[in-house]
Amino acid sequence: MGLVRGMARTAVVAGTATAVSGRVARRQNERWATQADADAYQQQQAYAQQQAYQQAPPPPAASPAGGDVVSQLKELASLKEAGILTDAEFEAQKAKLLAQ
Repeated sequence: MGLVRGMARTAVVAGTATAVSGRVARRQNERWATQADADAYQQQQAYAQQQAYQQAPPPPAASPAGGDVVSQLKELASLKEAGILTDAEFEAQKAKLLAQ
């Protein structure tokens, strides 16, 4: 009877070890699959952002010097005369316009 009992015990231990090993392997595969999905999503997002950046419209062209700047200076002068802009604000805006 001792030999049969020993064999039965070994079979139970081996079966339990196999079941635990299978469960661990399944959990690891699920984690790796989840991680792979997350990595794929992050790569997809990075690619989409890169494509959006590459396809962004160019910045608007600078306004041509001349009539446009003159009209803006006239508007600033009228705002200063009306008391809406202070002398310092007028000078700062004028410097911005002339620097363009």
